[in-house]
Amino acid sequence: MSQKRLCVILLASLVLAVGCVNIDDIVITSPDLNRIADGTYRGSSKVGPVRVTLDVSARSGAITSIQIVKHINGRGKRAEEIVPAIIKAQSLDVDVISGATFSSKAILKASENALSGK
Repeated sequence: MSQKRLCVILLASLVLAVGCVNIDDIVITSPDLNRIADGTYRGSSKVGPVRVTLDVSARSGAITSIQIVKHINGRGKRAEEIVPAIIKAQSLDVDVISGATFSSKAILKASENALSGK
């Protein structure tokens, strides 16, 4: 095997290893909304290749809006459908969008990070 081919294989293996994420290891904890002061909070998260930045607004112990500022999603744009479910449930304990699991988890984690000040 040539050195060039070996280098390409090693580089590809490294990229795959760094990008591997066990989606089941991502824990989402819904914060106590009664402890969240009124305001708008920014949160971000990275799940595998997906990156999300969003703003969560809270008032009187309730999530009033979630605005996605940036969503690098590959094919996970559909995950943005999770936002109304979060607001309706007033919880981050909602089902992920089928076919957009990484992006759904990233949105949930960014929302958790916003509301918990992380």
